Amino acid sequence: MQLGLVALAMVFLSSMGHSDVLKLSKARRHRRVSTEGPPSCPKGCDRCSEYNGCIKCKPKLFIFLERNDIRQIGVCLASCPMGYFGMRNPEGNNRCTQCKIDNCEACFNRNFCTKCKEGLYSHSGRCYVSCPPGQRTVNETMECVECELGEWSQWGSCMKKNKTCGFRKGTQSRVRVPLPQVHSPDTSPAFVPSQTCAAETERRKCVVTKTPCVRDDTNRRERENARGRGQDSRGGGGGGKRRKGQSRTTTAPSITTSSVT
Repeated sequence: MQLGLVALAMVFLSSMGHSDVLKLSKARRHRRVSTEGPPSCPKGCDRCSEYNGCIKCKPKLFIFLERNDIRQIGVCLASCPMGYFGMRNPEGNNRCTQCKIDNCEACFNRNFCTKCKEGLYSHSGRCYVSCPPGQRTVNETMECVECELGEWSQWGSCMKKNKTCGFRKGTQSRVRVPLPQVHSPDTSPAFVPSQTCAAETERRKCVVTKTPCVRDDTNRRERENARGRGQDSRGGGGGGKRRKGQSRTTTAPSITTSSVT
């Protein structure tokens, strides 16, 4: 009888111990789940882990991976930092992606820069040391725009090889020059305007009545006269050098004989 009571008591105590173990394991499991749920995640984070930080941000926020030694920890931001742009995902996990443009501080997408580093000029989503040819700075900023040119000039004379005579078909041209820029009196060394504007030239073919070049005829006559004077001076001098191919001849004296009777 006593042995039966002892056995019953042992069974009762073991069942109570098992229930305590179950309660303890449930409590531990509950704490582990709570660390992965929204209550323990940073502000703006929808899902996170202890090792990698935030894994998924709430809508309208961007997840940004911060480097911490050899780890990357996710954080949720309202806007991406310098050098990154926000890429929205239809599934709701928006991300900050790094710009792939050299010397860019802020970009609209992977290949279009909206703000270059200090001292560089921006044009068509790229960064330059100076404005490209045909570009100028606008409103004393670091942005390059197309040059503003004035009105076309009148068509010039019909010419060929920089001459206006001695031909029938030639070309004529007209130009327009860049408009002058108005700068503010501020001469701060922080801003140096980049001016690479050049005049624009337009050419077209033309046909004129051929006229002789008078100046050329005069020069030709002068050259011919000079050539003639040179020949006269060479031919008039006695005792000069023999012409090439001329042979030297000698004349023997004639002797007359008479007989006396």
